[in-house]
Amino acid sequence: MIESGNGPARVGVIGCGNISGIYFENGRRFAGYEVISAADLDPARADAAKEKYGFARAYSVGELLADPEVDIVLNLTVPAVHATVGLSAIEAGKHVYAEKPLATDRADGQRLLDAAASAGVRVGSAPDTFLGGGLQTCRNLIDGGGIGTPVGATAFMLGSGPESWHPNPAIFYGTGAGPMFDMGPYYLTALISLLGPIRRVTGSARITRAERTVGSEPLKGQTIEVTVPTHIASVLDFVAGPVATLVTSFDVWANETPRIEIYGTDGTLSVPDPNTFGGPVRLRKTGEETWTEVPLTHGYANNSRGVGLADMAVALRSGRAHRASGDLALHVLDAMESIHVASAEDRHVHLASTVDRPAALPTGLKDGASDG
Repeated sequence: MIESGNGPARVGVIGCGNISGIYFENGRRFAGYEVISAADLDPARADAAKEKYGFARAYSVGELLADPEVDIVLNLTVPAVHATVGLSAIEAGKHVYAEKPLATDRADGQRLLDAAASAGVRVGSAPDTFLGGGLQTCRNLIDGGGIGTPVGATAFMLGSGPESWHPNPAIFYGTGAGPMFDMGPYYLTALISLLGPIRRVTGSARITRAERTVGSEPLKGQTIEVTVPTHIASVLDFVAGPVATLVTSFDVWANETPRIEIYGTDGTLSVPDPNTFGGPVRLRKTGEETWTEVPLTHGYANNSRGVGLADMAVALRSGRAHRASGDLALHVLDAMESIHVASAEDRHVHLASTVDRPAALPTGLKDGASDG
């Protein structure tokens, strides 16, 4: 368990797949944490990561959870076992930071947070892209009245699906995936960080093709059974008043839609891709005929995955709230599941959860820091 002091939190990684590399690399960059060990169901992958990134130990999952030197478990497993692995880490007395989504349904997400509260440990979760320079600049503009009072928003994540390039695309068409659960967390987290919590949602969802054919190696030519909606159109009513449209799809071959736009009484804000950390941020004030690109007010404009983990580690020592919190991830999960329920049951769904907007990052931070 982390005690008071200035040293970095000691992180053990469970899951050494593709996403793990940036966390290993940024563990050298951020002051808040350092990776000391890793585990994977395939021991060879943990050994290879240890050789490449130079951390101390490659473990089995059980050994990593039993190690008293591990303060935080970084859960980079597949979504289907996020909750199971997280609960095991909590039972072992560890804080947990997970890749998105927090769990594959809100009931498991709530169990995870309840277990953490009982154990006196914290839960954090990706995405942390909302802490990047692009979205923090948007937050700064909105909070400063740059577009007046926010009225509404549109957000679009439209593509043809990952089977043309991903080595194992089947995982994107099963429980806890599809375009909403795979990419929705980036868009919903960005919107909540900018506009606050969501009150209710509605939506319509469909499965366009019951099977997909893999176009990438090594599984090229194999078929995938699709069991989750692949085109979802939703409406989000925010507690503060704005009404947003969010469309996520794996059924679109081409489009010219924006990523996210926020509409205010005094202008429109064009928000950058929430799956990235940088810009561009563009603003068009009422009465202006052209868009103006806004200089970024914050750092972390490059690939800064792990900044949310680093912020949680620093917050554990100081006692403040961390920004990429379990409560935020649960609210996102609640919204995603509720949109699917709204479509299936032909109604609006009021969210059971809520969350405060996470605190904005200070300006002028040194790279690797999350506190001034």
